Formats: sequence, C-alpha cells, structure tokens
Amino acid sequence: MPIDITMPALSPTMEEGKLAKWHVKEGDSVSSGDVIAEIETDKATMEVEAVDEGKIGKILVAEGTENVKVNAVIAVLLQDGESAGDMAAPKAAPAAEAPKAASAPEAAKPAAAAPAAATNTNTGTSAPAAKAAPAPAKSEGGKVFASPLARRLAKEAGIDVSAISGTGPKGRVVKSDVVAAKSGATPLKAAAPAAGAAAAPAGATVAGGMSKAQVLALYEEGSYELVPNDGMRKVVAARLTESKQTVPHFYLTMDCKIDGLMAAREQINAQAPKGKDGKPAYKLSVNDFIMKAWAVALQRVPLANATWAGDSILYHKRSDVAVAVSVPGGLFTPVVKSCDTKSLREISEEVKDLATRARSKKLAPHEYQGGASSVSNLGMFGIKHFAAVINPPHGTILAVGAGEERVYPENGQIKIGQFMTVTLSCDHRAVDGALGAELLGVFKGLIENPVMMLA
Repeated sequence: MPIDITMPALSPTMEEGKLAKWHVKEGDSVSSGDVIAEIETDKATMEVEAVDEGKIGKILVAEGTENVKVNAVIAVLLQDGESAGDMAAPKAAPAAEAPKAASAPEAAKPAAAAPAAATNTNTGTSAPAAKAAPAPAKSEGGKVFASPLARRLAKEAGIDVSAISGTGPKGRVVKSDVVAAKSGATPLKAAAPAAGAAAAPAGATVAGGMSKAQVLALYEEGSYELVPNDGMRKVVAARLTESKQTVPHFYLTMDCKIDGLMAAREQINAQAPKGKDGKPAYKLSVNDFIMKAWAVALQRVPLANATWAGDSILYHKRSDVAVAVSVPGGLFTPVVKSCDTKSLREISEEVKDLATRARSKKLAPHEYQGGASSVSNLGMFGIKHFAAVINPPHGTILAVGAGEERVYPENGQIKIGQFMTVTLSCDHRAVDGALGAELLGVFKGLIENPVMMLA
C-alpha cells in the first residue's frame, strides 16, 4: 500500500518546520537515500532523504509552507504496481497555509459577507459555506472554536482569538474574521476573564505588559516598517525570555591582565608556516585562547561544569563549550566538543568552520545542541563590559569585553598593561556564588599565564 512521507523531527525539541524546497515532483521515481526535500527549522536547513523506493504519487505540502507539524504527512509514495487510485484521501493538513496560496484570499472579502466554500487544494473537496450572520465563537470548556490558520494570524496580530466574533460554521473563527478584526472593520468583544483571574487587554503581551496592537497604536502609521519575526528570532526571544524568568541568574565580574596572552599569540602566529600565496597556515585569535582557558577551567572546577535538570544536576565529564555566533536575524551557539583536549589551532579552525556554516544555516543539530557553558565575546565591537543571558540548559555563560590599556599599581609603581573585563553569569540552582568565584579565578590564572593551559 502507499507509504506516507512525513515531516521528520530533525532535533529532539523540534515541533514544526518549514518545507523550504522540493527536489522531486509528482510522478518522479526515487530510491532509498535520494534527497527529496529541504526542511528549514529555526536553526538550520537540512536535506530529507527517501527511506523507501517508489514513485511520488502526491505532494500534499507545497514549497514555502511554514509551521508544518512534525509527523504531518507531506507526500505519498507509491510502490511498484500502485497508482494514484490506491491512495486514501489525505487527512486535513495540520500546517498553516503556504505564503502564496493558490485560492483567492479570504482577506479580500467583506467581514459581514458569507465566505465562499473553501477548497482543499490537496483533495479538491469543498467545505460547507459559512452562515452570513456573525455569531459569537462558541466554546466548550472554555475553548474557543477557531481554525488553526485563524489562531496563528490572531496570535501574530496580537489579538485574543476569543475576542473575535466568528462567521464560520457554529460561530467558528476563520481567517476573514481575523482580517476584519485586525483592520478594525469588526469590533472586538470584551474577553471574558479566566476563573480566578482579572480581565486583561485583548492580545498577547509583547512588550512591557502591552499587546502588539497597543504598541502599534503609539506610533504614526507609515513611520515604521513592520517586519514579521522569522522562526529563529521567535525561538531566540522565547528561550531568552524563559531564561531570564525561570533561571536565577547572578553575576561575577573580574579584570584579567592579558599582556602574556597577547605576547604568546604574537609569537605563535609568527611561527605559522606560509603557503605558496604567502598567507599563514593559521592565525589564532584572542577568543581561541579564551575558549581553551575556559574549557580547562571547567575541568579543574568540575562541580561548576554543571547543568540543572529539575530534580537532579548533571556534572559533565567533558568540556563542551558553546560559542555565541551572530547571524542575520538571530544568534547561533555551536558547540566545540571536548574543547579542553584540543590545541589552540584545532579550536581556531573548528570555531571558524562552525561560524561559517552557522551563518548559512548548514549546521546539523548535534553541532549546536548540548554543552554546559558558553562564551560570548563582544570585545571585537569595542564593548568593555556586559552581562550575558544564560542559554538553557547551560549552567554558566562567560561574557568577554574588549582588551584595552589601563594604568595599574604594582610594588609601589604605576605601570601600564592590557586588561579585559569578563563577567560570569551563573544559574544559582546549579552553581553557587563561591563555586562560580572559584571557576572565574581559575580562568583568570590560565588566561594571564597561557602556558598553564598546557600543564
């Protein structure tokens, strides 16, 4: 019988993704291992391979479709001797519509008019036409009846779906209702407060207790450009908001004298062999030394190499250190595994490779998941000091500022040296104050005396 091709889970935490591209079309024959599609998550774009051989009988999810749920059927594969008549009627797609739907947009229809029968582009069947008169969205057990697309559009517009009058069957909220409410053509209902809770303004809270609609109302229309957040930005925002709200942060700051580091870096880079083009085989950065020193420090203070896991704490045997990489629209934290065991040159090459592939969304999930700590370095931007937000489930993150010349006293004399300020953010559930201070002290000793990293 025909085989369903489903949306794969490309990582343990993936719930949905975007079907970025099909490499096959209906009627194409495929073999096991052939690349048939590209799936885009918030972190990466990955290829999907066929696991069976056969012929593509039906493609159910179009290119560009976002929010396709994991395990949703995206295509049907026909085996030898089967035809399109052997396929069962596909289930209703749980995904949102593709950005460019084939049918006429409901948004163009007046809110008071009855929407035309919706056609399922996958099956060709039609749904019953909705009643013309708007009716309150009926609920059962406090649940509002609304189509998945209407819920998504309402969420993106910052509108509480329960405050929208539905014109669909039995008062169901549909896309045209959300469009009408968003444009102001249909007034919103007063949202009923939850049991035991005070009534809140319609719309999701997005900034300082305000909804999106309230934020937009503060600015003159045309004075800004409204750019919807992509998947990466949404995930970054959600994770860091959750981190600040649920992880008890505390911060430790220390100055490190880096004259020895800079001298060692200059000496090592000077010894790099040159190729035929005259370019050196490698060029170590200050961050390479920081990554190495931090990884070694985590080994020397093993109780700080920790992750909070609810009723337990994970104490990691390896120093898997993530490095923050800025990419268009967000932030990646690829992980250098067993960083303490690698040479400075190996760390340098690996970080450059991970950063390059992160910016083109070509990292595999295992390359940016895991780790117990991170390094975030803004020194190249001239930032002297900052405190970074912990990236769950990491227990710590080291924020590194710019190196600069400073005057300091030594043995009664005034001297000039190069210093950088580092700030350690700790999850107080897993790393206590004294433990964090010990970890930062060990790092300071290593970064000020780089030769000790090799001891």
